[in-house]
Amino acid sequence: MNKFLGRRQTTSSGHTSPDTMSLPGSASPPDTGIDISSTDYALRRRELMKMMSDLKSMGAEALIDLPSVVVIGGQSAGKSSLVEAVSGINVPRDSGTCTRCPMECTMSSHATSWSCTITLRMGFDNNGKDMPKTVTVPFGRTITDRSEVEVWLRRAQAAILNPNVPSSSFHTKTIEELRSLRNTLKFSRNVVCVSIEDPEATDLSFYDLPGLIQNEEAETVALVKSLAEHYTKKENTIILTTIPMSDDMENQQSMSLARAADPDGKRTIGVLTKPDTLGAGAINQRRKWVEIIEGRSEDHTLRHGFYCVRLPDDAERAQRLSRAESQRRAAEYFDTTSPWNSVTDRRRFGIPGFVSDVSRLLIQLIEEALPRLREDIDKLLAQCNKEFDALPPPLANDPQIEVLGRVNAFCDVFKGFVNGSHEDKRLAQRNRALYAIFKRDIRGTAPDFRPFENPGECPPLDDTEGKMTLTERDPGVKVMGIYDISKAIQEAIGWELPNNVPYQAKANLIAEFIKLWVAPSERCLAGINDVLDQVIDTLISVHFGRFKVLEGYVGNLIRTQVDICKALAKEAVKTALDLETTPYYTQNTHYLQTLSEKWLAYYKIVRKRRTDRAQPAHPETLYYRGESPESKALRALAEAGYTDISVPDLARLLPPDSREKELIVMADVRAYYHVAYKRIIDHIPLTIEHALHHALAEQLSQSLLTSLLTDVASGPNFSERMNELVSEDASIAQKRASLSTRKQRLSDIRRRLMTFGNST
Repeated sequence: MNKFLGRRQTTSSGHTSPDTMSLPGSASPPDTGIDISSTDYALRRRELMKMMSDLKSMGAEALIDLPSVVVIGGQSAGKSSLVEAVSGINVPRDSGTCTRCPMECTMSSHATSWSCTITLRMGFDNNGKDMPKTVTVPFGRTITDRSEVEVWLRRAQAAILNPNVPSSSFHTKTIEELRSLRNTLKFSRNVVCVSIEDPEATDLSFYDLPGLIQNEEAETVALVKSLAEHYTKKENTIILTTIPMSDDMENQQSMSLARAADPDGKRTIGVLTKPDTLGAGAINQRRKWVEIIEGRSEDHTLRHGFYCVRLPDDAERAQRLSRAESQRRAAEYFDTTSPWNSVTDRRRFGIPGFVSDVSRLLIQLIEEALPRLREDIDKLLAQCNKEFDALPPPLANDPQIEVLGRVNAFCDVFKGFVNGSHEDKRLAQRNRALYAIFKRDIRGTAPDFRPFENPGECPPLDDTEGKMTLTERDPGVKVMGIYDISKAIQEAIGWELPNNVPYQAKANLIAEFIKLWVAPSERCLAGINDVLDQVIDTLISVHFGRFKVLEGYVGNLIRTQVDICKALAKEAVKTALDLETTPYYTQNTHYLQTLSEKWLAYYKIVRKRRTDRAQPAHPETLYYRGESPESKALRALAEAGYTDISVPDLARLLPPDSREKELIVMADVRAYYHVAYKRIIDHIPLTIEHALHHALAEQLSQSLLTSLLTDVASGPNFSERMNELVSEDASIAQKRASLSTRKQRLSDIRRRLMTFGNST
């Protein structure tokens, strides 16, 4: 809250006394006899009021909280009479709701003769939403006859309520025509601005709002209330609430609304009307109102207190009394009527003191708000510039150059993604992660041979040293023991000579794990395809997203090429897997032979260990906790001079095993698995990389340009088609125009604020 609203200087009546408030650079208050119109304060007051008027014309009220005064009240509270008494003009009066839009009345004493001009400030659309730019429309000629103001105000309000009709068409309408007019809108937030030049006036600006109503349709009541709430909720708004003394304070809707917006009463001023309606016998009522005026009422306290005014009744209005005569009669009434004549603070009675105090409060509020208003505008302008700079600049290149340049840039960046040379490594890194999963899955297809008659009682043997157990095994892998291998050999026997194990037995066992490689390969390719789609979609958005037509058109061409390469990659992966089917072949014979010997020795040793133990085989009993017998044997042989002997060599020392041929089949198949495993975990990823990513990167540029130019050139107008492809998205163009307008608006407001600051 501003400082002037927080300061409390009290008089004997208990209120803050506005005429004791000092303003920076101000002269003495008006009751000293000095001609205030010639003082520095008067000059500065006119400048501040002019600046506020300019800011409102620029639409600043929709952006920042400008200091203002707003008059609210019920239909029968005397609000219209108060506005007339303050402004010196007649406002429209009809039964029911007459005022249907805000009226801003600005009075200036810097004139030698009376005149009035009316403008329409259009800042809201038909739905009450802020328009990008506030437009001020002059309405009619300058009025020099006070009696003409009322009809011109009716015409101006009709123009506001019928925004689709040219405002000039209302200039000649009569009051009868206006009363019978069916308006487009019931109410409007747009403002009728009345600027009064009056040498006898006090410089002041205020809003007169439609009177609060209760006995109307619910929608109409809510519209009027929401309009009042829109103005009163602003922290820099002084609320003048009009309260008829003929009714109880508790019944006043305007007072309830003011309390809701200003719970502490720091910026609310009560204006008590119709004191002459209290009969001489209403002693208790009069005493209660005096307590309120003097600030002694605990239930009704406001920081700036209450003022009491006597306004012309209908008979006096008909006499068209001058402002001076109306004020003289009011002063005479308060000075001669009890209990009003006994109140010490005489400025609490009558229009002159009330207007003077409100004017000073408004000027002080403006003075103290200026630094913050400049800060708020600077913040809004900085944010607007940030949003504007974030938008893509308007197209500067020739459309054909723009299209081809973006296509080439897309292809170059994608090739960098594929090669891993781009700063964004997501494609390579995510693919490597998927290939690692593929490797794990293929490792999980290793044959689960257990060289025992009851394999289920023994742990799996997943390496030749017994140090590893696979954590993820393919569900298609079967546990196979001695009897299972023997059965496989028997089923494969043809016309072999006795004691010859048929090769087909090994081939059949190899085929069992080879067929398990199809599913992991397909899963891997599917994952790679998903990553590619995500990368492609992101790059399409980055390179073509600014132009939605181009994004859709080129995006379809790109995705078509991607689908072609996906299909070719799928065939390439299938071909790579087919290479692992018959014949089963390797030239890596040394590795195969070494592995076969190791596995055969390992199988023999674990069978020997089991034979040596007359107990069921459990995982902890298959291996020694300390030094194994094989290690002891190797150490003893080394001490005897027999070096370069390994565990497989020790297996030769064991006596012949009755299941020798089954063990050999196990060892040969297990060894071939490892040879093929090391081959396939590289071959499939390389196949995918070359058949999918590298193939796409190599052919994408040429295929895109060929498809693009062939298709576009085949149309009737090449130039128009290229222009269409790079036509800017309507939302971006609209946002740029909106931000540009807002930026100019904020700059103008800032310039006006800074100009005033530099001139003072």
